[in-house]
Amino acid sequence: MILGLLEGIPTMLKGEVAMFKIKPQLHYGEDDCPIQVSSSFPKDDELHFEIEMIDFFKAKVITDDLGVVKKVIDEGQGWESPREPYEVKVRISAKTGDGKLILSPEQKEPYFFTFGKSEVPKGLEMGIGTMARGEKAVIYVTSQYLSDSPLLHLEEGTEEVHFEVELVHFIQVRDMLGDGRLMKRRIHDGRGEFPMDCPLHDSRLQVHYKGMLLNEEKTVFYDTRVDNDGQPLEFSSGEGLVPEGFEMCVRLMLPGEVALVTCPPDYAYDKFPRPANVPEGAHVIWEIELLGFEMPQDWTGLNFRSIMDEAEKIRSTGNRLFKEGKFELAKAKYEKVLREFNHVNPQDDEEGKEFVNTRNLLHLNVAACYLKMGESRKSIEACNKVLDANPVHVKALYRRGMAYMSAGDFNEARADFKAMTTIDKSSEPDATAALLKLKQKEQELERKARKQFKGLFDKKPGEIADARTEGAEEHEGVVETQTSDGEEEPGADKAREMHESGDASPRTSWFSHFWPTGGRLFTALGLERCSIL
Repeated sequence: MILGLLEGIPTMLKGEVAMFKIKPQLHYGEDDCPIQVSSSFPKDDELHFEIEMIDFFKAKVITDDLGVVKKVIDEGQGWESPREPYEVKVRISAKTGDGKLILSPEQKEPYFFTFGKSEVPKGLEMGIGTMARGEKAVIYVTSQYLSDSPLLHLEEGTEEVHFEVELVHFIQVRDMLGDGRLMKRRIHDGRGEFPMDCPLHDSRLQVHYKGMLLNEEKTVFYDTRVDNDGQPLEFSSGEGLVPEGFEMCVRLMLPGEVALVTCPPDYAYDKFPRPANVPEGAHVIWEIELLGFEMPQDWTGLNFRSIMDEAEKIRSTGNRLFKEGKFELAKAKYEKVLREFNHVNPQDDEEGKEFVNTRNLLHLNVAACYLKMGESRKSIEACNKVLDANPVHVKALYRRGMAYMSAGDFNEARADFKAMTTIDKSSEPDATAALLKLKQKEQELERKARKQFKGLFDKKPGEIADARTEGAEEHEGVVETQTSDGEEEPGADKAREMHESGDASPRTSWFSHFWPTGGRLFTALGLERCSIL
């Protein structure tokens, strides 16, 4: 459109007739005018345009190039729109840009398709993906978005198609893992709006469910309505009380919703107590109905004592999960309390001391979880949150020393263990035991280094790279014990071995790029790189 009309038309009302006088630089005399005219056209003169505004409507621009534009005729209900891989029912009619009917509106049944399966033209699917349930719209699609599909086979040369669409219904289907293994399919709508009215946060839930094996017979292995005297299952989310795949799907359900969940064994019963009639490695189907849920108590308005009691309940749950080896869930519990603590204001010194001690304990609990999960650097960061405020916190020094040891930062670990004895003589046995473990780990690394380094300079230049692969094994773990509060207690470290992450900061020198493990090997041998070179 020429610039003058582009500026003038938006000032008009529906039914208005107006005369626009436009100078050459704002009509066809414009240097970059998008509309070509003949050489005899008076494009260098002032032109008068008589314009009648017949109608206009709001449009949603779906693609930046205006290849797909939607005109809403009737608004829909709710704000949820279909997406891959939802199952969709629509009524569709279509005509070309010049008015030729190519798809009759007199369809007896709505057209059913699966979103994302190329079962309708690409542009049409993009438009439907912006619609709400019950909405009616016209979707204008240009040729570059008119892909071939089972719905419509277009003649060559079709430039534009106008689709009149009514979104009758859609079924929410969610690929929970993104690989097609854990699928949730809604078979009965619930109450409320998705996802605002879902139990996304930790809640107390009530569900009925029927569990079936994924076989030809769909063998039922448990039904709450039969095997639980008709009583629903009640559980608290975020506590590892049901299989992981089960909880993931229930968190995305609305009250009253019924969903069919297909779950692989690693998210079903391979990592959860398995019912006797469920074979090992079995894929399962759960038919789940969410009856309702209760949100956790809001701390707003609670006094300090009530807040600390609630915090201790959540922390105790985290400790139980830690002892069960569910470190991710345990960490989530500790972090939940820490987030709530951002809004707590102690009123006197006694409350302040209790608050700080509890907060420090939670940070160290988080550090213990990270250490068990093999994330040594994050464990160090959690310890630093305590030590930044209190540099002489012995337990934080111990925990950070263990994280440094796990990360292979032996000098930093040694400094933390030695600092413990300087600050508190009673921690000397714990520090001594930790230093002994550190020495054992260094000796083990040195043995591996000597084995790897042996005969290195007898090799030809092209063979040096092979030598480093022999020592790429993980180091032995450090031993710690768990206390009743969910932390790793210093001094009783003969109970079990910790996982070793082997994380180390990358070096940037040319020598490290040539041989990344060389620096550690030389250090373990008591040699500096420059003395070798």
